[in-house]
Amino acid sequence: MSKNKDKRSVDMQIMRDWVEPKSRILDLGCGRGVLLDYLKQTRQSEGIGVDLSSDKIQSCVKRGLSAYLGDMMEFMGAFPDGHFDRVICSRTLQELDNPSEVIEEALRVSKRLTIGFVNFGYWKNRISMLSMGRRLENEVYPFPWAQARRTNPLSVRQFEDYCAEEGYQIDRKVFLRGDWKREVKRSPNWFCGYAIYDLASG
Repeated sequence: MSKNKDKRSVDMQIMRDWVEPKSRILDLGCGRGVLLDYLKQTRQSEGIGVDLSSDKIQSCVKRGLSAYLGDMMEFMGAFPDGHFDRVICSRTLQELDNPSEVIEEALRVSKRLTIGFVNFGYWKNRISMLSMGRRLENEVYPFPWAQARRTNPLSVRQFEDYCAEEGYQIDRKVFLRGDWKREVKRSPNWFCGYAIYDLASG
């Protein structure tokens, strides 16, 4: 198993444990449908994905998944309050133009929102910026800035401050180390490589 696949399996397992069997799932930025397919197989969930890439949507369809090509805000706007049991936003939040609006709308159409993101406050990122004046290049950020996707870096502290300001309830959270396998118990804003949160609607 490759390192990237190994990392992917850990956060997927955590999210699977949070998903109730036979839940209605909406995956924002679903990519090729790996997570949706995993939840379908292990939780018998009824899921649908949204993505802007036609190639990725085609991959979802080939997996036998329901997927929508287009804007996630427009898609969510077509559903009534509380239509889904859970919305998942895994590795997508930092690429959104309007993350606050997406979170608000996701908590309107669902009872729960699961969010996973790379912690830019991770100590190796800080040292790289301090010592070399440049972003770290590794498995998470494998490309130089000129070839990388657009991103709005986010840290654990920024996200928790945001939730507190907006009054969002954090029911569960898991912090994984830089290897994305072992759990961090102390100072997650420094030592967490990947963070996973479970928010509840009011």
